[in-house]
Amino acid sequence: MPLPGERLRRRRVVEARARGSPRVRVDGRELLAFCSNDYLGLADHPDVIAALVTAAREWGVGSGASHLVSGHCSEHHALEEELAAFVGRPRALLFSTGYMANLAVVATLLQRGDRVFEDRHNHASLLDAGLASGARFSRYPHGDMATLRSRLARAAGSRAMVVTDGVFSMDGDVAPLRELASACREGGAWLFVDDAHGFGVLGPGGRGSVEAAGLSTQDVPILMGTLGKACGTFGAFVAGSGDLVETLLQRARTYIYTTALPPAVAAAARASLRLLQEEPWRRSRVLDHVARFRREAMRLGLPLMDSSTPIQPLLLGTDAAALSASDTLLAAGIWVPAIRPPTVPAGTSRLRITFSAAHTDADVDRLLEALATLVPAGGHA
Repeated sequence: MPLPGERLRRRRVVEARARGSPRVRVDGRELLAFCSNDYLGLADHPDVIAALVTAAREWGVGSGASHLVSGHCSEHHALEEELAAFVGRPRALLFSTGYMANLAVVATLLQRGDRVFEDRHNHASLLDAGLASGARFSRYPHGDMATLRSRLARAAGSRAMVVTDGVFSMDGDVAPLRELASACREGGAWLFVDDAHGFGVLGPGGRGSVEAAGLSTQDVPILMGTLGKACGTFGAFVAGSGDLVETLLQRARTYIYTTALPPAVAAAARASLRLLQEEPWRRSRVLDHVARFRREAMRLGLPLMDSSTPIQPLLLGTDAAALSASDTLLAAGIWVPAIRPPTVPAGTSRLRITFSAAHTDADVDRLLEALATLVPAGGHA
């Protein structure tokens, strides 16, 4: 059943992308996009493309089977080993998508009678995983450590898992991971961090929000990262102890009963992981864009949310306000879709602006000039 008027989604068809640039052609128009999760600008890097093409010539287009039948090739295996080494964990396991990885972790490790606690702003895949697990499901207010600690104390004696995004995908803020790790230690619960939007961007080495918080494998025993954002390719992984990964490999339905990633995609991801480590300037550039944007946007009186990550939401409130702002930017040749309920809570419709290392200072200036037109004479959008 379709959503009502202002919440009806429309897919725009991207007809072409400019190589090494955030410019795209949509409906015959060139647009400057500030809506991609390709944070490091690696999706069309020549080395990543070359790795994919070379592997496709060797392995073909598809893997042909699930990992446990005959689809697990040397490219998959090498990528798992390289990801595990990069995040400093004994093993990693590849999944086709982050959604499937999240379903695998929660549904495999928990069952009826167990407890799962999730931040209210978690990604839909984490919420669906908690509901599908059969465990007793509880959502705590966003970042509310007092409420979580209280609920963990009441759940003493039960097997429990606390599930959180590392970087919240619609707000761009970072979870209070040190406090969460402390609460889980005290409450005897596993901590599972979905670091889809932190992996590759945050931390001294780009290992994500867990590294940025200075936490160990003991603090965060279950880590999920995706390859379709900062790495610019496709797929996801879960990293942790040997026992964790072997349990998922043997029991996770979303791993066992699906076709493995194409080997060429795994090869491309290996190339992007190398670039992520060899070119730290990409992280610096995107975070420099963020800092400058926030400084100038605050000067303009734009309603920014509290985020220091490449996700910079402009909180506009109503569906109509968000759609109008998106249309104004589109008329100026800038693509930032409106984000509305049910993706975000009612009354918090917004523009979700995202930055990439592929953006230039001139691109950021152009965005700010367009956003300035949203500010009335008295200030504040």
